Amino acid sequence: MDFKLPVLAPSILAANFLKLGEQVQVCADTGIEWIHCDIMDGHFVPNISFGPAIVEAVGSISGELFLDVHLMIENPDQYIEAFSDAGADLITVHYEACPHLHRSIQHIRDYGCMTGVAINPSTPVSQLEEILPEVDLVLVMSVNPGFGGQSFIESTYNKIEKLKSIKEENNFSYLIEVDGGVETKNAAKLVQSGTDVLVAGSSVFKNGDISKNIKKLLSEAEK
Repeated sequence: MDFKLPVLAPSILAANFLKLGEQVQVCADTGIEWIHCDIMDGHFVPNISFGPAIVEAVGSISGELFLDVHLMIENPDQYIEAFSDAGADLITVHYEACPHLHRSIQHIRDYGCMTGVAINPSTPVSQLEEILPEVDLVLVMSVNPGFGGQSFIESTYNKIEKLKSIKEENNFSYLIEVDGGVETKNAAKLVQSGTDVLVAGSSVFKNGDISKNIKKLLSEAEK
C-alpha cells in the first residue's frame, strides 16, 4: 500500500456517463491515483448503478489507476470473482450485507484483491472488532448509502477517531476511508481526525472544472 496520503478517490457515480472516459482521464491527468466505483443493486440500497463492465472500462483508460470497488449489494460473494476479473484492486463489502464476514473477506483475498469492510452510519465501530486485523481498509459511510449529493453526517468524525485509536493501539495497518458529503469545507478536518482516503463525487464532478475541484480538495486535505 504505497500511496501518498491522504488519497483522493473520485467517485464515478457522480460523473457524466456520456463523458465518462474523458472525465476519468482528466482525473488521471490531474494526478489522481484512485477511482472509486460504487456498485448498487437496488436491494441493499435504493438505487442501481453499474456492474463489472464499467469497472473494466474505467481501468482500461489508464493502467495506472487503482480501482477501489465498493459493493453496496446483497450477496456480494457471488460477484467478487467478476469484479476481480474486471480489474478491481480493492473490493469493499458491507458489514450489514455479510452474515459470514470473515469468509467474504477471505474470498476477496483469494482472488488477489485488497480487502475492505464498510459500515453504514447507524452501525457502531465496535461491530468490527473481530474483523479489523483481517482487512486492508475500513470504509465509514458518512451518508446513508444509495444516492450521491447527500449532506455529511457529523457523527462520522467520532467513528474515524475511534478507528484511528484502535489502529494505533493495536498496530493495525488498515486505511480509513470516508464516503459521502466530502467537500472542501470538511476535507481538512476529516484528515485531521484520521481519514486516509477521501471519496468525493459531486464535489469533483458536478461543480465546474474537474481538475480545479480536485486541486482544491487536495489542497484542503493536505493542510
